[in-house]
Amino acid sequence: MEKGSIYVEKQTDIPPGLIHFGMLDQVLNLARANSLWPMTFGLACCAIEMMATGASRFDMARFGCEVFRPSPRQSDLMIVSGTVTRKMSSAVVTLYDQMPEPKWVLAMGNCAISGGPFVFPGQYSVVEGVDKLIPVDVYVPGCPPRPEALLEGILKLEEKLTQRRRWPTVEPK
Repeated sequence: MEKGSIYVEKQTDIPPGLIHFGMLDQVLNLARANSLWPMTFGLACCAIEMMATGASRFDMARFGCEVFRPSPRQSDLMIVSGTVTRKMSSAVVTLYDQMPEPKWVLAMGNCAISGGPFVFPGQYSVVEGVDKLIPVDVYVPGCPPRPEALLEGILKLEEKLTQRRRWPTVEPK
């Protein structure tokens, strides 16, 4: 170091998620898991099952997930329910990008997961899984999946957020 020069310590960048505040993180994750706001976004027949899940018989409100928001800026959960075509793929990515962090994606139905029965040699219009466009957190299989399956997918997402299960699972004998 030369005379008259100023010593500047090298700044190191801390990667996001490196610093955790233990109990505060647990409380925030519990609040996030119990107040998921899905986006009103249905692409095909799976959307009818998604609407049935929000109705009184299956009642998503028990899990804090009843407020279907009309805008991606107000929601934190995207339920991709149905066939994603190449023409629709840019809209799906745009809606995902407009959602604030933290955000989660649930792929509902075989068409959203793998293209479903519309995938065959030479097809060009169907995206073979929404995970080729955006990251997916939970997959709910079925054609179309029953409302109970969507509720189980929401519970899996809650389990992923809080690292604990709301209710014990039933193990087959």
